[in-house]
Amino acid sequence: MTQNPAETAAPGVSRDLRRPTAVLVLADGQVFYGRGFGAPGEQVGELCFNTSMTGYQEIMTDPSYAEQIVAFTFPHIGNTGVTPEDDESADPVALGMVVKLDPTEPSNWRALETLDAWLARRGRIGVAGLDTRRLTRLIRDQGMPHAALAYDPEGNFDVEALIAKARAWKGLLGTDLAKQVSCVQSYKWSEARWVWPKGHVPAPKPRYRVTALDYGAKRNILRCLVEIGADVTVLPASADLEQVLAQKPDGVFLSNGPGDPAATGAYAVPMIQGVMARDIPVFGVCLGHQMLALALGARTTKMKQGHHGANHPVKELSTGKVEIVSMNHGFTVDSGSLPEGVVETHVSLFDRTNCGVSARNGRVFSVQHHPEASPGPRDSFYLFERFARNMEESRS
Repeated sequence: MTQNPAETAAPGVSRDLRRPTAVLVLADGQVFYGRGFGAPGEQVGELCFNTSMTGYQEIMTDPSYAEQIVAFTFPHIGNTGVTPEDDESADPVALGMVVKLDPTEPSNWRALETLDAWLARRGRIGVAGLDTRRLTRLIRDQGMPHAALAYDPEGNFDVEALIAKARAWKGLLGTDLAKQVSCVQSYKWSEARWVWPKGHVPAPKPRYRVTALDYGAKRNILRCLVEIGADVTVLPASADLEQVLAQKPDGVFLSNGPGDPAATGAYAVPMIQGVMARDIPVFGVCLGHQMLALALGARTTKMKQGHHGANHPVKELSTGKVEIVSMNHGFTVDSGSLPEGVVETHVSLFDRTNCGVSARNGRVFSVQHHPEASPGPRDSFYLFERFARNMEESRS
């Protein structure tokens, strides 16, 4: 039955929301009404929260958020507008966003468009006016729920049908999403990092050949590889060992990405093991970290609420140094499953989950966090330099 919220007093809906234009429903039947912006429509996926104060455009275009709806804990989302320079992929990948306050007019010299117009043009839903604190507590206590998000300017919703869609959604466990967000053919990447106030600076002269496996790679990761002197060739997620070796790489990079690492690992792990057997340096980030761990013999598990934010403390165990890092993952490497010869290098100080591994005398290593995202701001850039040193040493 189509429900008009103007005719039904929903719990928690204030007078100015008697006719809301957006709704978020959870698989357990909870309903949250709000004000829609962006593109009208419906989306169904997993609801997570993100604690970042900035970077909403990068978050929405991060391929690791495939099949997810992001609830932002910071209330002022949209106040810096958007600019194409901050896109991490060609289009938004997250299904939609949930925010506390209506996006305001941009107040930033780099802004070229409002968040509302950007989402509308890119086909993504936004909903404002929800109690994001309540949603965050719910996810923290009960885990990331299956949810449906809908925006209709007329305010007409079939809530029961939306709940049914949320309940019927397959979920992320056992789902390979890397192929869905990966490039379809190989390409070269040569753009270096953005530097204020110059913008993207010229790339240094290449010193190493790096083959990057695109499981959902963020553009700024590729820029950081260029910054260390890499001639970067990006291959699709499904690339096999023969295709990787054909590039004659000095090093292989395993990118971030969405979905269940065990599902993606079904075809990626044999390739990674083949690369390691040839003693080629390997560096992995996020999903790439999880799949390197799988290739080394460890296991991965689904997390209750995941880690999503730019203020996560991670400790490097060998030095005791604490880095403030950016996180975005709903699966984790089971540290208790690490086999002999694989060293745990980093742990989360929030929950002690694994955040890094190293093997083969450090020739292959990976981290769960995003060293390119600069929340520290440069706490983790040394990881790219470590990768460069490994490639340099492998030549001697």
